Amino acid sequence: MEPQIRYAKTSDGVSIAYYAIGEGPAVLFLAMPFSHLEAEWQIDPLRMAYTAVAQWATLVRLDPRGFGLSDRDPDDFALDSFVLDIEAVVDRLGLEELRIYSLGFATIPALAYTARHPDKVTHLAQAPAAASWEDMSNERMLILTELAKIDWELASETAVRSFSPDFTDQLVSDFAGLIRATGEVASFERLAEDARRWDADADATSLSTPTLLIHQRNNPNSSMDATRRVAGLIKDSRVAFVDNAFEGPLLAQRFFEGDIPDLTEPASVQTATPPEAATVHTILFTDVEGSTALTERLGDAKARELLREHERMVREALKSHSGSEVKTMGDGFMASFSSATRALECAIAMQRAFAEWNEGWLRSKGGSSTGSGRAEVIRVRIGLNAGEPIAEDDPDGRSDLFGTAVNRAARITATAKGGEILVANVVRELAEGKDFLFADRGETSLKGFDEPVRLYEVRWGD
Repeated sequence: MEPQIRYAKTSDGVSIAYYAIGEGPAVLFLAMPFSHLEAEWQIDPLRMAYTAVAQWATLVRLDPRGFGLSDRDPDDFALDSFVLDIEAVVDRLGLEELRIYSLGFATIPALAYTARHPDKVTHLAQAPAAASWEDMSNERMLILTELAKIDWELASETAVRSFSPDFTDQLVSDFAGLIRATGEVASFERLAEDARRWDADADATSLSTPTLLIHQRNNPNSSMDATRRVAGLIKDSRVAFVDNAFEGPLLAQRFFEGDIPDLTEPASVQTATPPEAATVHTILFTDVEGSTALTERLGDAKARELLREHERMVREALKSHSGSEVKTMGDGFMASFSSATRALECAIAMQRAFAEWNEGWLRSKGGSSTGSGRAEVIRVRIGLNAGEPIAEDDPDGRSDLFGTAVNRAARITATAKGGEILVANVVRELAEGKDFLFADRGETSLKGFDEPVRLYEVRWGD
């Protein structure tokens, strides 16, 4: 039953290697980044496991972009790009219904795909539970990344022993060889860097598909805090505890077939308990300085063309930093982030994009922005605050945020000047220890608030 490797082309032009073997309901097994369709078939335990699944299901495997037999040099490793890989293979096979078992880094793209295609995925299993980079990252992973630059063979063997402490020496050797065949060290470095911006919390919250979160007890890389957090995000989720990596697929099979283990069994499955606390959001506003004067000076058509540039750059930055666009107000945006760090990184990326656009425009006009008073530069003020806003759907069914945290963020933005990023002290504290440079602007009175707020300016220039 050796699989025949085929290729599917993604909507952004990347060739993805895949195969499908067996008959029955479709089960997509996703593993990242350690995936090489040909090399893994030579490892006895994997070949036997895949063959066993193919006895009762149609097993679908794919190599994600950048690894295995797929294109090795994609433009990026963004979360949405890996979702495109899954879409390409599912569409190429014409699958109308499937179940997904995801492993390692693949858990987050699998979650995002499931949330965005609820009509296709009937069951989702994660090992381990994850919805963002914070759920996966740990000190061991960072050390292994540095070790790989020095000794790839030693790093690969150390990684296997770390992620699967129950493996025999032979299995460690086989799986370490698979890791080295999967991709180059540079590819793993790029993936780790881009994955820092992965955030599928919004997808997890909207997920309605039955989900099994598999937690391996004796694996130091599996965080129980992360498992609890993800379980609280996904409404219809259950947590299963296993003692070794090989129990996960067996438990997932029972879950796919509708057989939920009894609570008294060793690998028990429990219904997730929603978190008691509200979700903390970092709220970001943008506002084009002097937009009314801009329209009077340039006219409706040209001013609108300039505002479209602002919209394009804001949306590109939000996409790159996992920000959620809440709404646009003509000359400004409101966005939400689950991470203060990502919100700050996004704000800096926006201001640098505006600065680059302005420099290009000035060069095209001979380097002067004065004289006629008609400089077509885009000067944008950005303000950030963090808190627990109220989430409600508007009459059109779109999600919106309300409350004190949102109102304060808007007032902070109004206090800023074009080209500035101002943040409340709570945002600075949430990002404490990260590489941001804050300048204390002191206590500031905001319209509509009795108590002054301590504001900080984020220095974003090179």
